[in-house]
Amino acid sequence: MRVVALSLRDFRCYRDAQVGLGERLTLVTGPNGAGKTNLLEGLYFGCTGRSCRTANEREVVRFGAEATRVVVTAVGVDGPHELSVGFSPGQPKRMRVDGAPVERLLDVSQRPLVSVFLPDRLELIKGPPALRRSHLDQLVAALWPARASTRRGYVRALAQRNALIGRIRSGHASRESLASWDSQLAAQGVALMRDRELAVDAIAEPFRHLAGELGLAGDASVSYRPRSRATTPEELANELAERTASDLERGFTGHGPHRDELLATCQGHELRTYGSQGQQRLALLALLLAEREAIAERRDAPPVMLLDDVMSELDRDRRECLVELLRAGGQAVISATDLEHVPGGVDDGVTLVAVSAGRVRDGAMV
Repeated sequence: MRVVALSLRDFRCYRDAQVGLGERLTLVTGPNGAGKTNLLEGLYFGCTGRSCRTANEREVVRFGAEATRVVVTAVGVDGPHELSVGFSPGQPKRMRVDGAPVERLLDVSQRPLVSVFLPDRLELIKGPPALRRSHLDQLVAALWPARASTRRGYVRALAQRNALIGRIRSGHASRESLASWDSQLAAQGVALMRDRELAVDAIAEPFRHLAGELGLAGDASVSYRPRSRATTPEELANELAERTASDLERGFTGHGPHRDELLATCQGHELRTYGSQGQQRLALLALLLAEREAIAERRDAPPVMLLDDVMSELDRDRRECLVELLRAGGQAVISATDLEHVPGGVDDGVTLVAVSAGRVRDGAMV
């Protein structure tokens, strides 16, 4: 599945823009503030139904406009598909696939998978564990779509157990009633941990190899650190029961997969704490590329890579290596202020999209 065209109406700085994307590498170029990041965000919005930059999606609607509409045209082995997202602040989103309304684009098999690198996304390496857990669960869903329900089941059971803890603390329920929810939470939790472990196993070796290719000095690795040592639902239920007193004291469940961690290390040191900004940037790139490789192997549909301002902080050797890796497989869109930042420029099948002041310049697609 690859994206062939993007249409933006009243999205961020774009009043009306039509963009064609190349089969492999597309370079979006223009001065600072021209709308390069907004274009990549629009593509992400059209493929997922949500922004990759802000939780306040009112911001994506152009100033002075009442609504925005994004349309993505993609082509898969079964032919072309059209995904559209309409959004007016204060109203539910209107999402369609091939003209039929859907509740969530993320659950649609006809949509292109998409992976995004933004400068702010370094938080995935250096930020709190919750970000990495969420990302890991998204990877599980991308590798094995049917397993996405496991996390949803665990979240529901956790919410119910926490609500019950609140009722016990207020005297409206008995402590003995926790046992049934411990069993349900444990069954979902063990399955979730197994899925996460398999997903990390799938990217561990590609991450090590790609980190080395990109120039992350030392032996880099990514690993899964579960909070629980349980391997069966019964063992996890026993762990939960042993911590009932502390859970009742704090008012919530303090043990389980919702406290797991995904670790990126280099030379045995956690990059989150001890890595430089440059090392963290290379680790994030290696992680996203490793995920693309694992997804392509299992689903024959690598995600579209969106890389915003990735070249400005890399030296020439690393730029050349990254472009080589991107050209090797799948579809990628890179933004850059200067053509010289992308080795090869518009040669070798690279498609150029030039933007200026929120407009795609005439004749810019070559």
